[in-house]
Amino acid sequence: MPGRLFLTSPISELRDVRGADTSAFENEPPRHNIAPGQELLCVTAQGLSRMRWGIIPVGRVNARGRPVMETLINARSETVFEKTAYEGTGRAVVPVNGWYEWTGEKRKKTAWRIAPRDGGLLFFAAITDVWNGPGGVTVEQVATVTCPPNADVEPIHHRMGVLLRPSDIALWLQGDASEVHSLMVPWPQGQLRIEHAEGVDWSGP
Repeated sequence: MPGRLFLTSPISELRDVRGADTSAFENEPPRHNIAPGQELLCVTAQGLSRMRWGIIPVGRVNARGRPVMETLINARSETVFEKTAYEGTGRAVVPVNGWYEWTGEKRKKTAWRIAPRDGGLLFFAAITDVWNGPGGVTVEQVATVTCPPNADVEPIHHRMGVLLRPSDIALWLQGDASEVHSLMVPWPQGQLRIEHAEGVDWSGP
């Protein structure tokens, strides 16, 4: 599952792929290290928007009726339409150029960069929610959806994000649960490039 993300392509590529109006986001700087809790650029059925990565589950309960305490960064594809913690959520797509994972023991971890084999964008399936904070503050939130890994990712992690083809984005955003179930599968083998992530400043964007 994505631990951190990067988006370095010009935002205009979204217009080319999705036909989205990107005029309000043309000055977005390249981002080499996007961590949970930071804003992500997301595609929704209404267009582009920024959302906080991580759903604060205020008022959400689990199957036993107990409050969900942890911030929801990722949602498992196997239960995203079943768990009460996800009831009422919307859907979005998170465009990125890739993501990072780590292997090894603490303080000796190896960072890996995962990206499309031929470059360009990847599109993570995601769910959305709105946090209603004190003083009438509202914050749009997003959590990526994960599935079992393909053969490329399996050596470094037991999960991976659900990736969508551009032609499947509209279905993910607007289809019902039964229609999008077939989209939540591992990405085809051989379409990703995995390499050591060297020289990344993990403290900054």
